[in-house]
Amino acid sequence: MSIGEVFQRYFIDPIRYNQGYNIVNTLTYAIILGLAALAVYKVLKKLGIKYDNAFFRALIPYMILGAFGRALTDATIIPRTYLTVTPGIYFLVFAITFLALLITHRLFEDWRKVFLYFGWALVGGEVLLLLFNLDKVRFNFEVLKYFIPFVSLALAVVYLLSKRITLVRDNSYLFYAHFYDATTTFVGVDFLGYWEQHVLPRYLMNLTGTAAVMYLLKFSVLMIALYLMEELQESESEKELMDFIKMVMFILGFAPGTRNLLRMLMGV
Repeated sequence: MSIGEVFQRYFIDPIRYNQGYNIVNTLTYAIILGLAALAVYKVLKKLGIKYDNAFFRALIPYMILGAFGRALTDATIIPRTYLTVTPGIYFLVFAITFLALLITHRLFEDWRKVFLYFGWALVGGEVLLLLFNLDKVRFNFEVLKYFIPFVSLALAVVYLLSKRITLVRDNSYLFYAHFYDATTTFVGVDFLGYWEQHVLPRYLMNLTGTAAVMYLLKFSVLMIALYLMEELQESESEKELMDFIKMVMFILGFAPGTRNLLRMLMGV
């Protein structure tokens, strides 16, 4: 099999025919994500940008931007292209976010506020797109009948775990984000007929017969990752890197969960 055929089979066809992820493209995208995150970390450190609460809050609209954009693509409001479905849309939103960050940081003294408002303006543009294309969606608020009780229960479990497990307490926002994501998957797959695109979760769901296994998977992966990060952290500079990695981990939970929820609510 030639390189072109491998690329077609494992990267192009899964996007073109909505086949979900496979082992090859999953590992490749994970490597790209890791390298990109490391490069961004070095750039931000060189610019003297700290990962404080203000910076974290300023990133929220950009997380929603990608999630909302992906849901609008599912609703055919935004044309389906390689840049408007995963993983392409993540690269696109990353480019927009990083460029906006660099420009606002260079031109404005209170750049965090400008960066934040610009992000919300972009989200506002997506809201307008939705409002002008309401005929393409069939809102399904029955989703909330399942989502609200299960997400409330999931977040309550995180709260209780945080009272007993130090690692959970110190990183509760990560567990809240990923249990939120797990809930959207659980509700979508077990109650609304959606299917899981990622390799390992799909395998575990087929093995157990329920998407509720996502809670255990998320908890296990987070605990292992956070434990290893604590063991490897030895200096203040390494703490900064770990904080940045945690921010990326939060995005990987919050953004997909928001996309899932918006997609279900729009009935697509």
